[in-house]
Amino acid sequence: MPKYGFNMLWMFAKRGDRAPLPPDLRQLDFIAKHGFTFIRVPLDYRFWIREEDYAHPDESVLSLIDTYLEACRERGLHMCLNIHRAPGYCINNPPKDLCLWTDAAAQDGFALLWKQFAERYKGTENLSFDLLNEPPNPGEREFTRERHEAVMRRVIGEIRAVDPAREIVLDGVCGGSDAIPELADTGTVHSGRGYTPFSVSHYRAEWNKEPPGGWQEPVYPSERWNKEKLREHYRLWRETEQKGVKVHIGEFGCYNKTPNDVALAWLFDLLSLWREYRWGYALWNFAGPFGAVNHGRPGAVYEELDGFQIDRALWDLLLENRV
Repeated sequence: MPKYGFNMLWMFAKRGDRAPLPPDLRQLDFIAKHGFTFIRVPLDYRFWIREEDYAHPDESVLSLIDTYLEACRERGLHMCLNIHRAPGYCINNPPKDLCLWTDAAAQDGFALLWKQFAERYKGTENLSFDLLNEPPNPGEREFTRERHEAVMRRVIGEIRAVDPAREIVLDGVCGGSDAIPELADTGTVHSGRGYTPFSVSHYRAEWNKEPPGGWQEPVYPSERWNKEKLREHYRLWRETEQKGVKVHIGEFGCYNKTPNDVALAWLFDLLSLWREYRWGYALWNFAGPFGAVNHGRPGAVYEELDGFQIDRALWDLLLENRV
């Protein structure tokens, strides 16, 4: 069955002396109670690796990841570990001194990180490895599809040499939006995104460059974007699926500057399309500006449910569009 759930940002980005967070058990209880089954945990490797010394990870941080897994397993939730920031690459503020696509040191470190996880969790159930969050567009920082394919095949081999049955996930390229049919033969799950169009999902997001002519308040549906245009956007994903690939949407959501009625109309089409395709999904995130709880989009109506202020209309969409 497809897996449905949320991203949890407990170890998402290391800034200064910021420590990783423990698992939020109250949120996990709520998620499991309402029949969701999947938790994706994006990780910044710098929390447990110091000065690129990959051979000597910080055991206290790895032990905290163990608690994430145990908390999920106790509640019947599948946990997907994702390296969001890797040696030599991150979609957010990529490092300038090391490049995953061309530097052997970065590639060796990246492979070792996953080999260590494979050894640590060998045979563990309800766990998958999402190797790298959102590889970039071809041409950015020496990235090519061929280099990406070589790195991914190497790491898949490192993991399977230790734990042959481990479920492995590969994000699409171009920030996760484009399918990777060249890796269809690897027996991996392919992870897509639900952020198209950015003019709806990331309207006025502070970390994005303002478009020429300034921000235009989003409208959906429109002549440019509607359900059939979204269907066309996922056409290559469907064709890749026909090669035997399982597809999952590892991230989707709408930033809280988009009017809520626009966000809901767009999310209705996305979620109904994925239900038709029988694709699982993970909302980015549970609580926060893209989430289902206290997101802050203009016009949202909240309802208290088990102590959480949820966007009732969005919550119903999430519930109704599971297979």
